[in-house]
Amino acid sequence: YVCVCEKPFLQSSRRPLLAPSSSCGQQLVRGTSTMIGVARQITRAAPRIASRGVIARGMVTEKQLAVQIASTKNIEKITSSMKMVSSAKLKGDEKRRATAIAFNTWAEALNGPPTPLEDATFEELPQKTLIVPVCSDKGLCGGVNSFITKSVKNCIVQLQNQGKDCDLVVIGDKGRGQLRRVHADKIIMTLTELEAPKNYTLAGAIASELIAKGAADYDAVVIMYNTFVNAATYTQMYKVIKPFAGDGEDEPLLAYEFEPDTKSEVLVDLQEYLLTSQIYHSMMDAAAAEQGSRMTAMENASKNANEMIESLTLQYNRARQARITTELIEIISGASALEG
Repeated sequence: YVCVCEKPFLQSSRRPLLAPSSSCGQQLVRGTSTMIGVARQITRAAPRIASRGVIARGMVTEKQLAVQIASTKNIEKITSSMKMVSSAKLKGDEKRRATAIAFNTWAEALNGPPTPLEDATFEELPQKTLIVPVCSDKGLCGGVNSFITKSVKNCIVQLQNQGKDCDLVVIGDKGRGQLRRVHADKIIMTLTELEAPKNYTLAGAIASELIAKGAADYDAVVIMYNTFVNAATYTQMYKVIKPFAGDGEDEPLLAYEFEPDTKSEVLVDLQEYLLTSQIYHSMMDAAAAEQGSRMTAMENASKNANEMIESLTLQYNRARQARITTELIEIISGASALEG
């Protein structure tokens, strides 16, 4: 019984506010004794129940092992097929990457070569930056997307420590899924379900979307992507694209001559063409790295599946031999008992 008192007792009152009757007290005693008895029975049966549960979980029948072996073989077939498909796609991506190198060569003369993301401090970035990570729409490709998203998170932290601002435009569904968990407030646009294989027209459309979203209002556009080295190796790089703006000594392209009335228009068109070329090269490089990483990941998955199949087959054979041995012992014991 619980008595909740909302008003204080009077000083002159000596009787309790609510006193249980004798019948209620008897019922309380009976209920308490019953609960104690049930608790004792549960305490005694707990070790037996626990031991049975452990034994049931630890035993694996031959049928269960056969099902696991069959399912693992199916997975091994899928991973082997995906490896062959990625190997075929990699050849095409390497050709397209070689074609895109020409678009990056002239751009390096204006912006400089790409910088490795490993151990980067990002101190050269200006006050307001637009970061464009190039990720993939599909998974099962190793750490291609994880490396880029980790680099983006590291860049955001370092820029915040330096008192700088940044926003994100994410290319690829996997990158969007990983970045919006932590930096959803900084993502202003995402581009997913892009056509494959990617081409220059797609890069031009992406550049137009960036400009429409106000890319010219930022002090720099940073593209982070994976660069292809070989079928088993890739590294992370980033490019810094700054707008053609400035006066006096900071005026861009002073070594070139323009007609006085058309230089601003030429610079605007050149900025868009430069951004398109850099996005195109980054996507081609990232696509080749993705296929190479997927081919390596599927090869490792096939090896792991084969090892698991061997282990399960050995366990299945042992269980089968144990069952046959037990049956033979029972037959021999029964025959000897009949003879005796």
